[in-house]
Amino acid sequence: MDLSVVVPLYNESESLGPLYEELARALAGFGDSCEMVFVDDGSDDGSETVLRRLKQTDGRIRVIRLARNSGQTAALACGFAQARGQVIVAIDADGENDPADIARLVAKLGEGYDLVSGWRRERWRDAPLSRRLPSLAANRLISWLTGVQLHDYGCTLKAYRAQLARGLRLYGEMHRFVPAIAAEYGARIAELEVSFRPRRAGRSKYGPGRLLRTLLDLLTVRFLSAYATRPIQVFGALGLLLTVAGGLWTGALVFEKLALGHKLGRRPALILAVMLVMVGVQLISLGLLGEMVARTYHESQGKPIYVIKEQY
Repeated sequence: MDLSVVVPLYNESESLGPLYEELARALAGFGDSCEMVFVDDGSDDGSETVLRRLKQTDGRIRVIRLARNSGQTAALACGFAQARGQVIVAIDADGENDPADIARLVAKLGEGYDLVSGWRRERWRDAPLSRRLPSLAANRLISWLTGVQLHDYGCTLKAYRAQLARGLRLYGEMHRFVPAIAAEYGARIAELEVSFRPRRAGRSKYGPGRLLRTLLDLLTVRFLSAYATRPIQVFGALGLLLTVAGGLWTGALVFEKLALGHKLGRRPALILAVMLVMVGVQLISLGLLGEMVARTYHESQGKPIYVIKEQY
């Protein structure tokens, strides 16, 4: 098998038919030496019915259904583990990625790279500044902290050499940081502009908590050499909130002391503000320790983060 296209999906029944048609056209040149691996992450909107119908029409399709909704990272990890191709391409199921770009990504991979990441340059061209700036800041921050300079960390469309993809250890919500994790393995990474289209149907699975989760997972990548699970998203969120609140409160009290001459010696507010900072730091540290314990647990036992219900 030359090429495996991994499609993680959750409640994308309306997008699967058009996506398959585009994939079939894009992979026509590969013939029977390619496969399409659809990983259904516990969908409950009829996606299973659509996938069964598609499977009957094309023998290159493989369907893997997870027993419950485990998240995009788990779906990708499952797809990587089950893919049989020498090259693996991951693509979103919502239609925002164009399957016609797959050939270009694979060709770029052939220039000696281990991973080629898509860059949706047109995504924010017409978007308001209020949406462009957070995305730009997030990508710059991730590039700075991880040392892997990319414009678009959020793009699922990527081409991998199979050995690299199968060797990745992905937990939590680490799919956003795959290039940084791959860099830990010494992978050669390139970035290639790809097309971006608005979602065909359904709704985005990302909520308001995405930014906070991204920040916490980024801390995990940075301090635990790119291994992660979920504990820091529990303890770290509260710890980050307390640390920021305590820091701002302490700063305000110090300003009152230096600028206004107010006495702080007998004010319980100072003790409480410092305590908030200390407790916050301890909670974040506890979250990081939890990440390390979870990493040891999963890797020592070879325990997967997904459960396959059936495959056909």
